[in-house]
Amino acid sequence: MALSLLSSFFASPRAIFSAAILLRALFLVYGLFQDAFSPMKYTDIDYFVFTDAARFISRGQSPYARDTYRYTPLLAWMIYPTTWPGAWFSFGKVLFAIGDIVAGWMMFRILCSYQNMSQERALKFASIWLLNPMVATISTRGSSEGLLGVFVIALLWAVLSKRIELAGLLLGFAVHFKIYPFIYAASIVWWLDDTQLGRHNNANQAASRSLVEMTATFLNYQRVMLAFYSLLTFIGLNMAMYSSYEWPFLEHSYFYHLTRIDHRHNFSPYNTLLYLNSSPKPNHSPSIELERLAFVPQLLLSGVMIPVALSKKDLPSTMLAQTFAFVAFNKVCTSQYFLWYMMFLPFYLPDSTLLRSRRVGITSLVFWVLGQIFWLQQGFQLEFNGQSTFIPGLWASSILFFVVNVWILGIIILDVRAKTPSRPQVAASKKRS
Repeated sequence: MALSLLSSFFASPRAIFSAAILLRALFLVYGLFQDAFSPMKYTDIDYFVFTDAARFISRGQSPYARDTYRYTPLLAWMIYPTTWPGAWFSFGKVLFAIGDIVAGWMMFRILCSYQNMSQERALKFASIWLLNPMVATISTRGSSEGLLGVFVIALLWAVLSKRIELAGLLLGFAVHFKIYPFIYAASIVWWLDDTQLGRHNNANQAASRSLVEMTATFLNYQRVMLAFYSLLTFIGLNMAMYSSYEWPFLEHSYFYHLTRIDHRHNFSPYNTLLYLNSSPKPNHSPSIELERLAFVPQLLLSGVMIPVALSKKDLPSTMLAQTFAFVAFNKVCTSQYFLWYMMFLPFYLPDSTLLRSRRVGITSLVFWVLGQIFWLQQGFQLEFNGQSTFIPGLWASSILFFVVNVWILGIIILDVRAKTPSRPQVAASKKRS
């Protein structure tokens, strides 16, 4: 009886999406209750930063008048209704939660149309995002990552459906909204070769081409249009924002992230170094700030090596591997960042080792969760009880969590490398043309 009900539940898009909406509504209501009666607030501190920035805009001022606002002004404009009186303060949370739902709907459509899944199976894997309490909690606390998920999954859909001009617009917008999606440009460009576009070349002819011919072949129409529209969108948005907010826009939206030294709530193994370097130093004691070089292995792995090695095998899973590497090797790693790669799990998991082998899958999940628990326990002792747990506790738990993430990343990379490049995307595209 229970299995029958479960099967009918996952066979109904209306049931899944209604449950996803109800889940977020419950978290929103619970959040209001916790904020009102508990000393530990449900609403994320970042949400107060967003809404304060929107309030400054409503007064005709710059959003950067709010200290620690490090985002595009578009985000503050999107939640402008939070400045209206009444219950509108939660407008941003509702918007982010709706973003979660829209992203989940697009995941479902991609799984059906481009990975040739049945509706029931596609709903089960889309539920990894739609019915995930962690995803719902982060968005309803006021994090904008769910809204970012709409742009990123829409980008994937546009590429798979060969709507290259739209893909370029979405890529440019996504990078303006949050810098990190620029890593997807490499995998998308590498994926858009003649084979993916339905044109097959003889291997002997390809080997005998001159450098000029190979360059001309690489710069096909789709790649050129992707670059043109993404740069046009990115530059256009930045010029519009700069014309309104001038240097503070560039400083806080872009340059700050190159030198940030956030150490609170940071799972990264660079956490302790960031803390030590955040304190004033005597002029006579120079130090080498190794954490400022963290972007070198991070970008080489996520922006070059993984796209070149994997993207022609499976684009969605490659984007997962890229994002996982980017987050794991980033010098600042918080829980919100996990959503960046979780949105790609529905595309990777169906044929993954993590599902084929229960032992590997369960072990990976357990260690991934335990790594966070150990860190959070040490962080709680530091921030709430005032105990100095930096060394060895916080540092050791950060190293442990990093090792776990590298191990899981290795599993993902090996899975994608083992795949035979398929062309369901091409077939689906031809049916629509």
